[in-house]
Amino acid sequence: MIDFIQMIVSGVASGSIYALMGLAMVIIYKTSEVPNFAQGEMALISSYIAMMLLTTMNMSASMAFFLSFVFAAILGAFLEFAIFRRAKEPNVLGMIVITIGIEMILLGFVSWKFGAEQKVMPFPIDPYDGFIIGGIYISKLDTLTLVCALFFMAVLYLFFKFSKLGLAMKATQQNSVAAQIVGIRTNMIMMVTWGISSLVGATAGFLIAPTLMHPFMMWDPMLKGFAAAVMGGMTSLPGAVIAAYLLGVIENLFGGYVSIEFKTVVAFVCIVIVLCIRPSGLFARHYVKKV
Repeated sequence: MIDFIQMIVSGVASGSIYALMGLAMVIIYKTSEVPNFAQGEMALISSYIAMMLLTTMNMSASMAFFLSFVFAAILGAFLEFAIFRRAKEPNVLGMIVITIGIEMILLGFVSWKFGAEQKVMPFPIDPYDGFIIGGIYISKLDTLTLVCALFFMAVLYLFFKFSKLGLAMKATQQNSVAAQIVGIRTNMIMMVTWGISSLVGATAGFLIAPTLMHPFMMWDPMLKGFAAAVMGGMTSLPGAVIAAYLLGVIENLFGGYVSIEFKTVVAFVCIVIVLCIRPSGLFARHYVKKV
Protein backbone atom coordinates (compact mmCIF):
# COMPACT_ATOMS: atom_id res chain seq x y z
CA MET A 1 0.00 0.00 0.00
CA ILE A 2 2.83 2.38 0.86
CA ASP A 3 4.47 1.69 -2.52
CA PHE A 4 1.19 2.49 -4.26
CA ILE A 5 0.83 5.80 -2.42
CA GLN A 6 4.49 6.62 -3.08
CA MET A 7 3.92 6.14 -6.82
CA ILE A 8 0.87 8.41 -6.62
CA VAL A 9 2.93 11.11 -4.88
CA SER A 10 5.74 10.77 -7.44
CA GLY A 11 3.16 10.97 -10.23
CA VAL A 12 1.75 14.19 -8.79
CA ALA A 13 5.30 15.62 -8.68
CA SER A 14 5.85 14.75 -12.35
CA GLY A 15 2.39 16.04 -13.19
CA SER A 16 3.24 19.43 -11.71
CA ILE A 17 6.01 19.92 -14.29
CA TYR A 18 3.70 18.75 -17.07
CA ALA A 19 1.05 21.15 -15.77
CA LEU A 20 3.36 24.15 -16.01
CA MET A 21 4.35 23.27 -19.58
CA GLY A 22 0.73 22.57 -20.46
CA LEU A 23 -0.36 25.93 -19.07
CA ALA A 24 2.33 27.68 -21.11
CA MET A 25 1.10 26.02 -24.32
CA VAL A 26 -2.57 26.70 -23.56
CA ILE A 27 -1.91 30.42 -23.01
CA ILE A 28 -0.58 30.82 -26.55
CA TYR A 29 -3.18 28.53 -28.08
CA LYS A 30 -6.02 30.46 -26.44
CA THR A 31 -4.89 33.56 -28.31
CA SER A 32 -3.47 32.29 -31.61
CA GLU A 33 -4.81 28.72 -31.98
CA VAL A 34 -1.25 27.60 -32.69
CA PRO A 35 0.60 25.05 -30.49
CA ASN A 36 4.07 26.36 -29.68
CA PHE A 37 6.59 23.52 -29.96
CA ALA A 38 9.44 25.89 -29.09
CA GLN A 39 8.05 26.18 -25.55
CA GLY A 40 10.53 23.73 -24.05
CA GLU A 41 13.60 25.35 -25.57
CA MET A 42 12.40 28.82 -24.52
CA ALA A 43 12.38 27.46 -20.96
CA LEU A 44 15.72 25.75 -21.58
CA ILE A 45 17.61 28.90 -22.53
CA SER A 46 16.03 30.82 -19.63
CA SER A 47 17.26 28.10 -17.25
CA TYR A 48 20.80 28.33 -18.62
CA ILE A 49 20.71 32.11 -18.23
CA ALA A 50 19.74 31.61 -14.57
CA MET A 51 22.60 29.15 -14.10
CA MET A 52 25.06 31.60 -15.70
CA LEU A 53 23.93 34.41 -13.41
CA LEU A 54 24.25 32.17 -10.36
CA THR A 55 27.62 30.59 -11.17
CA THR A 56 29.55 32.94 -13.43
CA MET A 57 28.31 36.29 -12.09
CA ASN A 58 27.80 35.10 -8.48
CA MET A 59 24.42 36.80 -8.14
CA SER A 60 22.07 36.05 -5.29
CA ALA A 61 19.36 33.49 -6.06
CA SER A 62 16.55 36.04 -5.82
CA MET A 63 18.22 38.48 -8.23
CA ALA A 64 19.31 35.76 -10.67
CA PHE A 65 15.85 34.21 -10.92
CA PHE A 66 14.18 37.61 -11.16
CA LEU A 67 16.41 38.62 -14.07
CA SER A 68 15.87 35.21 -15.67
CA PHE A 69 12.09 35.67 -15.46
CA VAL A 70 12.49 39.08 -17.09
CA PHE A 71 14.65 37.51 -19.81
CA ALA A 72 12.05 34.78 -20.38
CA ALA A 73 9.24 37.31 -20.80
CA ILE A 74 11.32 39.46 -23.15
CA LEU A 75 12.36 36.40 -25.16
CA GLY A 76 8.76 35.34 -25.70
CA ALA A 77 7.69 38.86 -26.71
CA PHE A 78 10.71 39.20 -29.02
CA LEU A 79 10.03 35.91 -30.82
CA GLU A 80 6.45 36.94 -31.50
CA PHE A 81 7.46 40.43 -32.67
CA ALA A 82 10.51 39.49 -34.72
CA ILE A 83 9.43 36.18 -36.25
CA PHE A 84 5.76 35.28 -36.00
CA ARG A 85 4.46 38.73 -36.81
CA ARG A 86 6.65 38.82 -39.93
CA ALA A 87 5.22 35.61 -41.40
CA LYS A 88 3.42 36.39 -44.66
CA GLU A 89 -0.13 35.03 -44.87
CA PRO A 90 0.55 32.36 -42.24
CA ASN A 91 -1.60 29.27 -41.79
CA VAL A 92 -1.62 26.93 -38.80
CA LEU A 93 0.71 24.39 -40.41
CA GLY A 94 3.19 27.11 -41.37
CA MET A 95 3.18 28.55 -37.85
CA ILE A 96 3.77 25.10 -36.35
CA VAL A 97 6.76 24.59 -38.64
CA ILE A 98 8.10 27.99 -37.54
CA THR A 99 7.87 26.98 -33.87
CA ILE A 100 9.76 23.76 -34.61
CA GLY A 101 12.43 25.79 -36.42
CA ILE A 102 12.79 28.12 -33.43
CA GLU A 103 13.04 25.07 -31.18
CA MET A 104 16.00 23.74 -33.18
CA ILE A 105 17.70 27.16 -33.27
CA LEU A 106 17.44 27.66 -29.50
CA LEU A 107 18.59 24.09 -28.84
CA GLY A 108 21.58 24.55 -31.11
CA PHE A 109 22.48 27.85 -29.47
CA VAL A 110 22.39 26.36 -25.95
CA SER A 111 24.51 23.37 -27.04
CA TRP A 112 27.05 25.69 -28.70
CA LYS A 113 27.23 28.29 -25.93
CA PHE A 114 27.05 26.11 -22.81
CA GLY A 115 28.12 22.68 -24.07
CA ALA A 116 26.26 19.38 -24.25
CA GLU A 117 27.50 17.90 -20.98
CA GLN A 118 25.27 17.72 -17.92
CA LYS A 119 25.56 20.58 -15.44
CA VAL A 120 24.27 21.39 -11.98
CA MET A 121 22.40 24.60 -11.27
CA PRO A 122 22.58 25.94 -7.70
CA PHE A 123 19.13 26.19 -6.15
CA PRO A 124 17.92 27.51 -2.78
CA ILE A 125 16.23 24.15 -2.08
CA ASP A 126 18.25 20.94 -2.13
CA PRO A 127 16.55 18.76 -4.79
CA TYR A 128 17.23 15.64 -2.69
CA ASP A 129 16.01 17.12 0.59
CA GLY A 130 12.54 16.18 1.78
CA PHE A 131 10.47 14.80 4.60
CA ILE A 132 8.68 11.54 5.37
CA ILE A 133 5.00 11.37 6.32
CA GLY A 134 3.60 7.95 7.19
CA GLY A 135 6.42 6.21 5.37
CA ILE A 136 5.89 8.33 2.22
CA TYR A 137 8.86 10.41 1.03
CA ILE A 138 7.97 13.89 -0.21
CA SER A 139 10.62 16.09 -1.80
CA LYS A 140 10.68 19.78 -0.90
CA LEU A 141 11.40 20.64 -4.53
CA ASP A 142 8.41 18.57 -5.66
CA THR A 143 6.25 20.38 -3.12
CA LEU A 144 7.41 23.75 -4.45
CA THR A 145 6.66 22.57 -8.01
CA LEU A 146 3.12 21.57 -7.00
CA VAL A 147 2.53 24.95 -5.34
CA CYS A 148 3.83 26.79 -8.43
CA ALA A 149 1.60 24.81 -10.79
CA LEU A 150 -1.55 25.40 -8.73
CA PHE A 151 -0.64 29.06 -8.22
CA PHE A 152 -0.21 29.73 -11.92
CA MET A 153 -3.42 27.87 -12.75
CA ALA A 154 -5.42 29.96 -10.30
CA VAL A 155 -3.84 33.28 -11.30
CA LEU A 156 -4.18 32.63 -15.03
CA TYR A 157 -7.77 31.42 -14.68
CA LEU A 158 -8.74 34.60 -12.84
CA PHE A 159 -6.68 36.67 -15.28
CA PHE A 160 -8.47 35.32 -18.36
CA LYS A 161 -11.89 35.45 -16.73
CA PHE A 162 -11.91 38.88 -15.08
CA SER A 163 -9.10 41.12 -16.37
CA LYS A 164 -9.53 43.36 -19.41
CA LEU A 165 -6.28 42.07 -20.89
CA GLY A 166 -7.38 38.47 -20.42
CA LEU A 167 -10.72 39.14 -22.09
CA ALA A 168 -8.89 40.90 -24.93
CA MET A 169 -6.75 37.78 -25.39
CA LYS A 170 -9.85 35.60 -25.60
CA ALA A 171 -11.45 37.99 -28.09
CA THR A 172 -8.29 37.93 -30.22
CA GLN A 173 -8.38 34.14 -30.32
CA GLN A 174 -12.05 33.97 -31.27
CA ASN A 175 -11.93 36.59 -34.03
CA SER A 176 -8.89 38.80 -34.47
CA VAL A 177 -10.52 40.99 -37.16
CA ALA A 178 -13.56 41.72 -34.99
CA ALA A 179 -11.24 42.39 -32.04
CA GLN A 180 -9.37 44.99 -34.10
CA ILE A 181 -12.64 46.62 -35.13
CA VAL A 182 -13.66 47.19 -31.52
CA GLY A 183 -10.28 48.75 -30.73
CA ILE A 184 -8.22 45.84 -29.37
CA ARG A 185 -4.54 46.09 -30.31
CA THR A 186 -4.16 42.47 -31.36
CA ASN A 187 -0.44 42.75 -32.14
CA MET A 188 0.29 43.94 -28.62
CA ILE A 189 -2.00 41.23 -27.20
CA MET A 190 -0.08 38.54 -29.07
CA MET A 191 3.26 39.88 -27.87
CA VAL A 192 2.11 39.98 -24.23
CA THR A 193 0.68 36.48 -24.56
CA TRP A 194 4.00 35.07 -25.72
CA GLY A 195 5.79 36.86 -22.90
CA ILE A 196 3.48 35.41 -20.25
CA SER A 197 3.67 31.94 -21.78
CA SER A 198 7.47 32.05 -21.84
CA LEU A 199 7.55 33.11 -18.19
CA VAL A 200 5.31 30.20 -17.10
CA GLY A 201 7.37 27.71 -19.13
CA ALA A 202 10.60 29.08 -17.67
CA THR A 203 9.28 28.27 -14.20
CA ALA A 204 9.16 24.60 -15.19
CA GLY A 205 12.73 24.83 -16.48
CA PHE A 206 13.98 26.40 -13.24
CA LEU A 207 12.38 23.58 -11.22
CA ILE A 208 13.82 20.82 -13.44
CA ALA A 209 17.36 22.22 -13.70
CA PRO A 210 18.50 21.46 -10.10
CA THR A 211 18.18 17.71 -10.76
CA LEU A 212 18.70 17.39 -14.51
CA MET A 213 20.38 20.07 -16.62
CA HIS A 214 21.48 19.44 -20.19
CA PRO A 215 20.37 20.75 -23.61
CA PHE A 216 17.70 18.05 -24.05
CA MET A 217 16.21 18.26 -20.56
CA MET A 218 12.99 19.96 -21.70
CA TRP A 219 12.00 17.61 -24.53
CA ASP A 220 10.14 15.09 -22.39
CA PRO A 221 8.38 17.71 -20.17
CA MET A 222 7.35 19.70 -23.25
CA LEU A 223 5.89 16.66 -25.01
CA LYS A 224 4.09 15.54 -21.84
CA GLY A 225 2.86 19.09 -21.24
CA PHE A 226 1.51 19.19 -24.79
CA ALA A 227 -0.12 15.81 -24.22
CA ALA A 228 -1.77 17.14 -21.07
CA ALA A 229 -2.97 20.29 -22.84
CA VAL A 230 -4.52 18.24 -25.66
CA MET A 231 -6.03 15.73 -23.27
CA GLY A 232 -7.53 18.41 -21.01
CA GLY A 233 -8.57 20.70 -23.86
CA MET A 234 -6.24 23.20 -25.53
CA THR A 235 -8.43 26.11 -24.42
CA SER A 236 -8.96 25.00 -20.81
CA LEU A 237 -6.42 26.02 -18.17
CA PRO A 238 -7.92 23.85 -15.38
CA GLY A 239 -8.32 21.03 -17.88
CA ALA A 240 -4.62 21.10 -18.80
CA VAL A 241 -3.62 20.99 -15.12
CA ILE A 242 -6.01 18.16 -14.19
CA ALA A 243 -4.95 16.16 -17.24
CA ALA A 244 -1.28 16.74 -16.38
CA TYR A 245 -1.76 15.23 -12.93
CA LEU A 246 -3.72 12.33 -14.39
CA LEU A 247 -0.91 11.65 -16.86
CA GLY A 248 1.74 11.86 -14.17
CA VAL A 249 -0.07 9.39 -11.91
CA ILE A 250 -1.06 7.01 -14.73
CA GLU A 251 2.44 6.78 -16.21
CA ASN A 252 3.98 6.23 -12.76
CA LEU A 253 1.53 3.44 -11.94
CA PHE A 254 2.11 1.92 -15.38
CA GLY A 255 5.86 2.06 -14.88
CA GLY A 256 5.58 0.52 -11.42
CA TYR A 257 3.15 -2.29 -12.18
CA VAL A 258 3.44 -3.00 -15.91
CA SER A 259 6.62 -1.88 -17.68
CA ILE A 260 9.12 0.87 -16.97
CA GLU A 261 10.39 0.68 -20.58
CA PHE A 262 7.02 1.75 -22.02
CA LYS A 263 6.27 4.32 -19.35
CA THR A 264 6.96 7.29 -21.64
CA VAL A 265 4.40 6.24 -24.27
CA VAL A 266 1.49 6.13 -21.84
CA ALA A 267 0.77 9.84 -22.23
CA PHE A 268 0.31 9.52 -25.97
CA VAL A 269 -1.86 6.42 -25.65
CA CYS A 270 -4.07 8.48 -23.33
CA ILE A 271 -4.24 11.26 -25.96
CA VAL A 272 -5.44 8.82 -28.65
CA ILE A 273 -8.09 7.33 -26.37
CA VAL A 274 -9.39 10.69 -25.17
CA LEU A 275 -9.50 12.29 -28.62
CA CYS A 276 -11.40 9.31 -30.01
CA ILE A 277 -14.07 9.90 -27.36
CA ARG A 278 -13.92 13.70 -26.93
CA PRO A 279 -12.23 15.47 -29.86
CA SER A 280 -11.88 18.76 -27.97
CA GLY A 281 -10.43 17.18 -24.84
CA LEU A 282 -11.90 16.29 -21.47
CA PHE A 283 -12.71 19.79 -20.24
CA ALA A 284 -13.10 21.98 -23.33
CA ARG A 285 -16.30 22.67 -25.20
CA HIS A 286 -16.55 21.44 -28.75
CA TYR A 287 -17.36 24.21 -31.20
CA VAL A 288 -18.47 23.68 -34.77
CA LYS A 289 -17.74 26.56 -37.15
CA LYS A 290 -20.36 27.21 -39.80
CA VAL A 291 -19.36 28.72 -43.14
